[in-house]
Amino acid sequence: MLTKVVLASCVVLWISSCAVNSAEDLMTRALRLMSETPLIDGHNDLPWQFRKQFNNELNKVDLHTLSTTHTNIPKIKEGRLSAQFWSAYVPCDTQYKDAVRQTLEQIDVVHRMCEKYPETFMFASSSKEIRDAFAMNKVASLIGVEGGHSIDSSLGTLRTMYQLGVRYLTLTHSCNTPWADNWLVDTGSEPSEHNGLSLFGKQLILEMNRLGMLIDLAHVTVTVMNQVLDMSQAPVIFSHSSAYGVCPHKRNVPDEVLKRVREKKGVVMVNFYNDYVTCSKTANLSDVADHFDYIKKVAGADIIGFVLVIPDVSKVPNLVVELLRRGWTDEEVKAALGNNLLRVFEGVERVRDNLKGLKPDDVPIAYEDVQNPCRTSYGYTDDAGAVRSVSALTLLLTLALQMLVH
Repeated sequence: MLTKVVLASCVVLWISSCAVNSAEDLMTRALRLMSETPLIDGHNDLPWQFRKQFNNELNKVDLHTLSTTHTNIPKIKEGRLSAQFWSAYVPCDTQYKDAVRQTLEQIDVVHRMCEKYPETFMFASSSKEIRDAFAMNKVASLIGVEGGHSIDSSLGTLRTMYQLGVRYLTLTHSCNTPWADNWLVDTGSEPSEHNGLSLFGKQLILEMNRLGMLIDLAHVTVTVMNQVLDMSQAPVIFSHSSAYGVCPHKRNVPDEVLKRVREKKGVVMVNFYNDYVTCSKTANLSDVADHFDYIKKVAGADIIGFVLVIPDVSKVPNLVVELLRRGWTDEEVKAALGNNLLRVFEGVERVRDNLKGLKPDDVPIAYEDVQNPCRTSYGYTDDAGAVRSVSALTLLLTLALQMLVH
């Protein structure tokens, strides 16, 4: 009897030892993959925390010791973060007021952060610079503007922000713009104003293609998703969304759109926010991995990317371990870590290069679409309606030509 107990104890210890060794092996494998492929995060709100907590006074911030955010330099290093799209976000209540100024200040704070910590961050605005920063063991720091209200319905403002390094625009946040409907329309809590995109919204998509700016479909209605997927010559991104089939939240991406993203060779960067992961107040890494598995099943591993939140950026290796435990191959993991986003970025840059012969679109939005007490009408004339008609005809011809090419 004693012999049986001893044997049983040995078996238990052996199984436990195997489990520990297996977990260690997976972590070793995960860290190896992360050393070979840049981990690219599609969305991080740290710049907004600078605004909220410090009014963008970076001299008061030490990112080595900051403990009131999901992100600081030690967590970045522990999480093996290689490239980050920092969000230049300002709230919807700035629309028609000071959204452009505040957005420029958020762009400025990202640049200043890179200048303050040059040993950690390298400002980047291209796929090549992401690879260069990875080779230098620095975090490539890119900018995404979260919300079309930030450009105040101006293609000139869009172009100016591109020149300042902005490389994606989220078409809406949680409010309609004068040219696009936001995701709340799909909940029934807000009315549709444009049946998706207005004429100007469609102009904007073509101009983003010409510039080489990534189009971010997080926060828009399903109608807008499909309109952009119809129109855009370049691949698109969802910078922080998850699978509607796992958590039926209207901020998430339905199956039919996931399949269209695959056809467009785009990417969906899985959001770690509880409400979009489990549709409840709590979520863990296993719940997040469920979204990775689901999207892979519906549309393949080639459309998946990362967004780092739960519980902070340092825990990404643990998620990679979970994916490996679930049977993801090395190539699938490396695709999700960063290769998918790099492919999309390079695709957007190729479309830009192919469109170099096109002139910038300088036809403004119709004044009646943006008229409000805070806006002047300098430059608008009585024949603006005729100009809009010509612009609409040009847009229709351009779209028809695109359809013939494709």
